Amino acid sequence: MINLKIVIIFASLLLVSPIIDNSFAQISSGGFGNSPFERDFGDVKFLDAYFGTVDEKFEVNPGDKSVPFTVILANVGTQDITGIRGQLSLPLGFSAADGPGSLIYADADSNSLAGENFHLTFFVDIGNSVKIQQYPGTIKVDYSRLRESGVRTAFENFDFKITGESVINIRALNPFLISLQKNHVTIEISNDGTAPISSVDIELKNTQSERASTTQSITNVENVVILNTNWEVGEIKPKSKKLIEADIYVPESLKGETLRAPIEITYFNAHGDQLTTSRIADFFVKGLIDISIYGVDVIELSGKQMVIGEISNEGNIDALFGFVTVEPLGNSNIKKTSQFIDEIGIDSPVPFNVPIEFNGEPQYGEHEIKITARYKDDTREEHFVTLDTTILVENNSNSDESDYNIELIIIPIIAAIAVGIFVIRRRKKAQINAS
Repeated sequence: MINLKIVIIFASLLLVSPIIDNSFAQISSGGFGNSPFERDFGDVKFLDAYFGTVDEKFEVNPGDKSVPFTVILANVGTQDITGIRGQLSLPLGFSAADGPGSLIYADADSNSLAGENFHLTFFVDIGNSVKIQQYPGTIKVDYSRLRESGVRTAFENFDFKITGESVINIRALNPFLISLQKNHVTIEISNDGTAPISSVDIELKNTQSERASTTQSITNVENVVILNTNWEVGEIKPKSKKLIEADIYVPESLKGETLRAPIEITYFNAHGDQLTTSRIADFFVKGLIDISIYGVDVIELSGKQMVIGEISNEGNIDALFGFVTVEPLGNSNIKKTSQFIDEIGIDSPVPFNVPIEFNGEPQYGEHEIKITARYKDDTREEHFVTLDTTILVENNSNSDESDYNIELIIIPIIAAIAVGIFVIRRRKKAQINAS
């Protein structure tokens, strides 16, 4: 009976042991079996792979040729290694810069000490059909241990990215500033490339606040007053743009000059590296033209009624190619008329006198009119200043007719008196001769 119980217990153990064996991870000799953490001990360990050199990662586009591709590895063994040579295996679309069908080889420049990193730089052509995405690759590394004959080989799989390329440009949407006044400007920051940039921070350099800590001027931007000089714009996707705004006051001394504003852009590229680049935003500083129209009235000159007035320029440069136009408003039938007044200087007002003419029969009394001063600035851009006002056109024809009628009456009377005096004198003379 006891023997039967022992047999049953041993039989149960034999049945349960395979179940237990499949329920737990087992460590087999030389590694971790089928575990995802399996590790084969060796001298070479992969660290990173990217397009670029050991000092700098490159943003690349499909179609780029002879681009450096760097693989960073570590000597994790206990001995120095030498004679390091790598062979690269990349997917379809990538080839050696030496030509189609060539193997992609690279040699290390020196030995690798135990515990130190080393790199292999290959030169690769990227096909035009390659897409911007992540790709797998494999590297084969041949090396020898110091004081040991023979060649060892290590294989490492890795992933790498075709990032695209970011292209940052800057331009002022309105590149003209006016001296002696505050200018609100908008600057466009565009990414014209194929790779995004993120955490973009923009700073205007060499301003008055920054000049206090520098010894030499880079541009003339330190001579202006800028209210805000730093902007955080975040991410700029490929083929998109962001706008920044600033208020700038320009002194009179910079009129006619180009204002060069250096802008520093800090951002993270598609590799996740923080980079800083500089760009220049250019502005042209125009002189100030401040036109006003005043003293509008109606006078009669040489029997013709005329709209008169004066135009003043309180800026710091002359306005060019000036015209004054009088045109009707409302029910007025005054004919639209213009007069050329040439330059509108800053030293003294410029008078104008525009004859009043009518479309159809003259209408006397009050007329609503618009007076427009048209001129060009120092960049030959045309500007307009207008004044809406009311003038009084009087009817002077009745007084002219009465004067004319009086003349018609007086002239015959004077002629008759003259004739009478002449006749009387002749008679007196005749009487004297007869006596």
